[in-house]
Amino acid sequence: MTTFDILFYNIFTFFKPKYKQKSNGIAIVYISVLQCTLILLLGVFFAKFFSQMNIITMSKEKAWSIFILASAFVFFKNWMQYTGKRRMMINSKMTQKGKSPYNIWLLLLLPICVLVLAFILFQAA
Repeated sequence: MTTFDILFYNIFTFFKPKYKQKSNGIAIVYISVLQCTLILLLGVFFAKFFSQMNIITMSKEKAWSIFILASAFVFFKNWMQYTGKRRMMINSKMTQKGKSPYNIWLLLLLPICVLVLAFILFQAA
């Protein structure tokens, strides 16, 4: 099991009592947004790094189009991965382990923090 599987299960179990059937969709969107913000952070980091090294790799338009395609791929991959047998396997493994060590509010703020960090890196000279 990956870290994203554990985060998915934590978000899923937090929203399960309140939203029942929509909790799976909420958890999928959360994991997808988290992965997309991490991709954005890596992209901004490498763009700034390459600009400091005076290496021109691609234009901004091409970089944004690649980011949009990667985000669409991440959403589709997570939708396929967490709606089938994988979610059942995660449920069975995580119920044996017990309570999660992660605070749910920190997990909910994690994509926002990564997005702020990417914005700060983007604004940096």
